[in-house]
Amino acid sequence: MKKHILSIFIFISIITQTIAQVATVTGKITDAQTQKPIQGVSIRVKGKLAGTQTNTNGSFSISLKTPASIVVTMIGYEAKTVDVTNNQAIDISLSSANSELDPVVVTASRVEERILRSPVSIEKMDIRQVQQTPSANYYDGLQNIKSLDMVTSSLTYKQINTRGFNSTGNGRFLQLVDGIDNQPAGLGFAMGNLFGPHDLDVESAELIAGAASALYGPIAFNGLLNTRTKNPFDFQGLSIQTKFGLNHVGDGTGLGAKPMSDLALRYAKVFNNKFAFKINASYLRGTDWYANDYTDIDPNTPAASRGANNPGRNALNIYGDEVAQTLPNIGRVSRTGYEEKDLATYGVYSLKLNGALHYRINDNLEAIYQMNFNQGTAQYTGSNRFVINDFQFIQHRIELKGSQFYIRAYSNQEISNNSYNTRSLGQQINRTWVRDLSGNIVTPDKADATWFQRYAAAFNGTISGVTAQNQTQARAFADQGRLLPGTTAFDEARSRLIQTTGLSGAGIKSNCSLKHIEGLYDFSSMVKVFNLQVGGNYRKYYLDTEGTLFDDKGKNLTNDEFGLFTQASKSLFQDKLKVTLSGRYDKNQNFDGQFTPRASAVFSPTERHNFRASYQTGFRNPTISDQYIKLDVGPILILGGAPINSQGMNVYENSYTAASVGAFGSGFGADMQKGVPFPTALANNKDKLVKSNVPYIKPERVQSIEVGYKGLLTSKLLFDINYYYSQYKDFIINSVVIRPNSPVTLPDGSVNPAAAADILNGNIKAFQLYTNAADKVSIQGVTAGLTWALPKNYQLHGNATWIDFNIMDANPNNIPAFNTPTWKSNVTFSNPKLTDKLGFSVAWHWQTAFDWYGTFTELRPGRIGAYNLLDAQVSYTVPSLKTKIKLGAANLTNQYVVQAYGSPAVGGMYYISLNFDEFLR
Repeated sequence: MKKHILSIFIFISIITQTIAQVATVTGKITDAQTQKPIQGVSIRVKGKLAGTQTNTNGSFSISLKTPASIVVTMIGYEAKTVDVTNNQAIDISLSSANSELDPVVVTASRVEERILRSPVSIEKMDIRQVQQTPSANYYDGLQNIKSLDMVTSSLTYKQINTRGFNSTGNGRFLQLVDGIDNQPAGLGFAMGNLFGPHDLDVESAELIAGAASALYGPIAFNGLLNTRTKNPFDFQGLSIQTKFGLNHVGDGTGLGAKPMSDLALRYAKVFNNKFAFKINASYLRGTDWYANDYTDIDPNTPAASRGANNPGRNALNIYGDEVAQTLPNIGRVSRTGYEEKDLATYGVYSLKLNGALHYRINDNLEAIYQMNFNQGTAQYTGSNRFVINDFQFIQHRIELKGSQFYIRAYSNQEISNNSYNTRSLGQQINRTWVRDLSGNIVTPDKADATWFQRYAAAFNGTISGVTAQNQTQARAFADQGRLLPGTTAFDEARSRLIQTTGLSGAGIKSNCSLKHIEGLYDFSSMVKVFNLQVGGNYRKYYLDTEGTLFDDKGKNLTNDEFGLFTQASKSLFQDKLKVTLSGRYDKNQNFDGQFTPRASAVFSPTERHNFRASYQTGFRNPTISDQYIKLDVGPILILGGAPINSQGMNVYENSYTAASVGAFGSGFGADMQKGVPFPTALANNKDKLVKSNVPYIKPERVQSIEVGYKGLLTSKLLFDINYYYSQYKDFIINSVVIRPNSPVTLPDGSVNPAAAADILNGNIKAFQLYTNAADKVSIQGVTAGLTWALPKNYQLHGNATWIDFNIMDANPNNIPAFNTPTWKSNVTFSNPKLTDKLGFSVAWHWQTAFDWYGTFTELRPGRIGAYNLLDAQVSYTVPSLKTKIKLGAANLTNQYVVQAYGSPAVGGMYYISLNFDEFLR
């Protein structure tokens, strides 16, 4: 079928070209003020895909069917449209303009439009801002965009979010690269830019803050980032970047500064304006930030008694000390753990290889094949600290696009065979060396209990040579034979346990994948009365973790979903009012269909002033992990909420709430202490047991209203402000239940005494179920931004964001952590042309303090202090070598800040880079 369709398109192209008159237009484009030629100017045939760029001499040549119009554009210059009728040579001069005050965006409505008239809040980082960012890379530079929050888990992994409910693994925010969802299917969220384009190949990035599900489906619940890479037809030649830097400067560890290197290459070539290709290769290597906060966070020790001398100490970034017991006449004691630096893989890297083939079948039809291979290592702070180690992420994309449509298919494949859980690794190493009182090493299943026996024996004075009632000596005795970091025995145990999955190891394996096909057609030219776009997609997930995360071993476990959307817009009252209506229907195989409408209006009394209002809805399907995880961690089994995932387990149908089991146990124990006989004590307390009523999981939902203004107060001053109010419900939460072996109720609905006896006899299993909370909460916020194009090429950008979370009447235990500062602001001051060769940029970020709640600390709060960051760079261009030298620093003042509790402290990164740009054009 595909071959027949392609043959038809080629046949139509040949017939069309024989009828139309083909002309060749040549010319030269210069700066109107300096009269110098301009390189990289885009020349497009109006209404077509065909186009080219000027070379280093400002010259171009393009073949087209006449009559036609060509559109000449360049960032920083006014666009021009020129009519052509035959073979001719034309010279065009472009005047400078503040185009970044009103750039063209495509993400807000899936069609090109001026940002001033966008129906929703949208921000854009264009190619000049990518090149000029003082941050270590373009992705880090996104932090200076208003509304955006960024948290660092690793040197190679940063996560972004907008409008609250932030996390280190954000399944509520969609990241697209060339239209491809950048998430590994098994993880359920994009790994920042660990798997994404290098700066050399980034053309622009557009950010929508807030729900975008009406056009982009379930993952765009909190917003989306759409990154576009450079088309080889538009950006030719060889570009090379070498960047060298230092981090860990003065970090207090005494280990000294560490080097970082980032080498990248891009080459693109066009043949006869019909065929083009590009290749990209980059490799970054460095030493990860250290997570070395040893604050005692043990919840069972009073705050005043916590610290390094607490026998029950549970240090934040020490692993293995979570295993603790309360020993008779001694108190709470924890095992001696291992610091993260001895367990993690701090030598991190990111390898990115990319290639794309583009073929223009005719002036209005282009076929694309693209392949991305990514491999890297990063640390990730989730319920534990995880090492995403030698993780491979492979993508294939094929696309057929015209000026009014596209059809795109792609696949994402992850290969993870060396990733592991750092906390589990510390606990498991601790179970390999414990000796009993006779000096014999015990099996891992007995190690913890034996260690506490040794501790108690030593503390109680039954061990010769050990002083009684001495916590330090008791610990030293219990730790005899402990594997020490740096020894061969420790390294061998570490390597073995990383490769061991399940309860006896720390390894995590995943070969999950997804396949996706989507399309869009713009019917506007046919309908004419209003603009109309229609689109849809189909996606299928394939789960393969070899049974380490999902119950998928030896099974063909898959998940299907599809979505359809339409959007209609109409300009009224002489183009002063633009009304847009959108609607999308999505269906996942495990859930009811979801309809998400969006309505917006933009009123523009003049071209400079634009007032907007919108009503938006969004939803988020549970991630694959939320639906299908089936992980037995010993005391509890973590169970995803899809109905098929618990089939035959009798959990939802036959279990008690954990709280009621606790109340039953306390009451029974109190009666027994009073001498009440067992049967009577059981009968007295069994009615405290409450049958659980946990619903199967379903999507989260949000409704939002927004009003705003974006306009040019003067020709050089842009002001933008908006207010939004959003209400959320059906948040995905976890609920713990206890399943006895016996039925929980009798036929008359009363509590079954046999089930109560099961609890007392240990004939039970605990489950952590994924479900939803019925509670509602709301947020509101204001963002404001100012961009001022000052004389002599100076630019000043400033923005501020205020956000307020209202828990309303909700149970705090039923609501995801908000994890967002109330206030944040950014100021950027730059001049890319201080002289013909010299430029600079300075960016300042500030945010207020807030409490971070995460599963890493079992949702107990950790304080994130207020902080500010200063990034700066100065660049010098050597025209004869086509080279730009950039000297810069991210976090210039080297303040070590933590952005998510339990994650590492991040300090300064100081670098120098050389960009050799567009050789061999």
